[in-house]
Amino acid sequence: MLLVAHTGRPDIGQIAADTRKRLAAGGVELVGLPDEAQEIGLPPTDGAPVELVLALGGDGTLLRAAEQARPTAAPVLGVNLGRVGFLAEADADHMDSVLDAIVDRDYRIEQRMTVDVEVEVAGTVLYRCWALNEMTVEKAIRERVLDVVVEVDGRGLSAYGADGVLVSTPTGSTAYAFSAGGPIIWPDVQALLVVPLNAHALFARSAVVGPDSVVTVHLDPDGHDGVLACDGRRTYGLPPGSRVHARRGAEAVDLVRIGDGPFTDRLVRKFSLPVHGWRDQRH
Repeated sequence: MLLVAHTGRPDIGQIAADTRKRLAAGGVELVGLPDEAQEIGLPPTDGAPVELVLALGGDGTLLRAAEQARPTAAPVLGVNLGRVGFLAEADADHMDSVLDAIVDRDYRIEQRMTVDVEVEVAGTVLYRCWALNEMTVEKAIRERVLDVVVEVDGRGLSAYGADGVLVSTPTGSTAYAFSAGGPIIWPDVQALLVVPLNAHALFARSAVVGPDSVVTVHLDPDGHDGVLACDGRRTYGLPPGSRVHARRGAEAVDLVRIGDGPFTDRLVRKFSLPVHGWRDQRH
């Protein structure tokens, strides 16, 4: 099993050591990434396929883990050591039960949709990336406005100046898209979410499109440079006139789930949503 850890934490070495010891007792070998294995006291992976990828940290750590897991279709299990950690399956105080589930293989797999992205410049595809949460096209210079046309399946939907445009999966609807005012989409819904970022227009609302649609963000050829970011990690500079195409990913990411708690409960717990109202009042 591969461990991807938030190495900036002062206690991560001890957490990794405890995790390795507990898993070893259950017959599970734990390895680390080559560039961080020594720091957390683990043997480095030799690149061989792993059964599961364990992410210890926040959502950023889980997104790094997804990069490692997706090419081999290994599932990812996240344990939150940060604040919200929405993608994580459990918090640090439930670590024992998580490790028990790994040893006993008592878990289920939940497939999550991804988004594949292409950058086209002058009719040539120059860059490809993918995202579990979202891809964003944003202005490269803070003082400028990025002029774009958003298309769905080759047909213009809206044109505006904005800080950028975000195309999110249902998984990412609780991340950047949520902060930008987009709706929350349940993870079993197959769809793409399009969210303008601080658009200067009367009609600049979020849109939910079908899973087989292609969303294109076209930068004004006479406008300014932009920046593409996939999950905020993989970036690419966009010259004026670039066309960025986003579609459902060819490969999903599998997340490990322990227990049968519904998404609604996770949403309420992570965001501390009020669920008691007039129905609970006693007169």
